Amino acid sequence: MNAPANPAAFLDTLKRPEAGATPVTVAFGDGIGPEIMQACLKILVAAGARLAFEPIDIGERVYLSGNTAGIAPEAWESLRRTKVFYKAPITTPQGGGFKSLNVTVRKTLGLYANVRPCTAYAPFIATKHPDMDVVIVRENEEDLYAGIEHRQTDEVVQCLKIISRPGCEKIVRYAFEYARAHGRKKVTCFTKDNIMKLTDGLFHKVFDEIGAEYPELEKEHWIVDIGAAKLADNPSQFDLIVMPNLYGDILSDVAAEIAGSVGLAGSANIGEHCAMFEAIHGSAPRRAGQDLANPSGLLLGGVQMLVHVGQADVAERVHNAWLKTIEDGVHTYDIFTEGVSTKKVGTQAFAAEVIARLGQRPTTLRAADYAARPTMRLPTWTRKPPAKKELVGIDVFVHAPGIAADALAATMKQGVFGPYELAMITNRGVKVWPGGLPETFCTDHWRCRYMAEPGKPLHHAMIAELLGRLAKAGVDFIKTEHLCTFDGEPGYSLGQGQ
Repeated sequence: MNAPANPAAFLDTLKRPEAGATPVTVAFGDGIGPEIMQACLKILVAAGARLAFEPIDIGERVYLSGNTAGIAPEAWESLRRTKVFYKAPITTPQGGGFKSLNVTVRKTLGLYANVRPCTAYAPFIATKHPDMDVVIVRENEEDLYAGIEHRQTDEVVQCLKIISRPGCEKIVRYAFEYARAHGRKKVTCFTKDNIMKLTDGLFHKVFDEIGAEYPELEKEHWIVDIGAAKLADNPSQFDLIVMPNLYGDILSDVAAEIAGSVGLAGSANIGEHCAMFEAIHGSAPRRAGQDLANPSGLLLGGVQMLVHVGQADVAERVHNAWLKTIEDGVHTYDIFTEGVSTKKVGTQAFAAEVIARLGQRPTTLRAADYAARPTMRLPTWTRKPPAKKELVGIDVFVHAPGIAADALAATMKQGVFGPYELAMITNRGVKVWPGGLPETFCTDHWRCRYMAEPGKPLHHAMIAELLGRLAKAGVDFIKTEHLCTFDGEPGYSLGQGQ
């Protein structure tokens, strides 16, 4: 059975919501999205979910109509009114100016916390890690996903990694509050602060600061590369892992796959005002309309949604019926295994099997128990007094192809007129002047660092004068970065080799 051509008409076939039902904005999505959403809504309604669904149109059709955001103003109105979004996967057209709708929704609505439980269902679903039960909490709004990119020269493009103290504090506190509310014993932080000492260093620093407020929880930090290796090899040593955006995106997919299948993982996106619930997989257009797709990831996202809106009783009923279905060997094609599975079913038949088991509990797999969990306290953030900020230097980035570092330094010195000097030139972060090595490969993109004399901070008028002098000297400067101290601490990194 294919998904309905008209989602609104399909919603009219469901049991009408009772008075006082929680309003939920629903997007049927692209590819396999409509058919798995149909299956999930049937299950939720059959389980007694007290929800009133408002359909919106987002994704590929909206993109191709000329709206590069992939979402229309009336859809935003629904989301801001209901504050709860149940979303099937959507397709982002490749190329052009199309931005990821997922990223747009998360950032626009302030959905800073992405929560992805990754659990093994052995022996019913194949995995090398039968004891795996890890929750990935991912920062959802910043990092490289700020999406600020520029082509600066013929040879170099850049992507800005944005890490803020508010962003770090909100996600780290959320992770500890989640661990406390859900009975987790240990919180682990993954960063790469041995290299990115300011950005990832801030994330790690905030983790240590906030972690001290939760003495009952075990805390640890891993450099992300070895942490990822440990997660893939022995996930049972982790309980809850909190990470910046990019690492969390990658490793939550890894964790879901090694638990059994990415197709089984649901995802919650939580903010102070709104929340979005979805599967972590994509729209799989090659499987669309074939009644083959596994709705489990979206269904478990729906379970998270039910807990969020205060319907833990229904969440428990749905989750346990799903676990019993998996335990009984009733599987879609993607997890079907000869000798383990007992029945291969399509999307809608799988939904019917789950509905038939509502009220039942698994006997081998651990049953879900949501009613006994305490209400989670959602963190809020309070702005702190600003530090004392002093301008002590400036990095001037220059497009200069086919030039030696010594020759570039001679040109850049022509801009100096006050109590500062050209201190360093780097290329791709490596110091090439003074004292560079001839073996270092240089592109056409240079960073020229000017530093003030001790005790003589710069001011903006001096920066403007410097750039004016460089312009007269024919320098093609393409960007600048101010170098400041905050309460006396440098707010900038050294060059490699400096």
